[in-house]
Amino acid sequence: MPSTESKAPTGVQIIEWSGSVMGLLGSYLVAANISATAYGFAAFLLSNLLFIVYGVKQKAWGIVTMQIGFTGSSIMGIIRWAS
Repeated sequence: MPSTESKAPTGVQIIEWSGSVMGLLGSYLVAANISATAYGFAAFLLSNLLFIVYGVKQKAWGIVTMQIGFTGSSIMGIIRWAS
């Protein structure tokens, strides 16, 4: 009989889902093109960092490489928005 106990999420799962949520939040804030757009780039940056950690822990080097590239675009967005 399958167990009905719920399992607490692992640290890696929390990192993965936090990265996903922050990425979605960032995309909506940037797409809305409102005064909070700068916060969208900050959310993207946090998402990038979380996914880099996730990728390293999972040895998913393609994800790490992609997120390093996205980190550059997130930083560029923050700098452009601030200037």
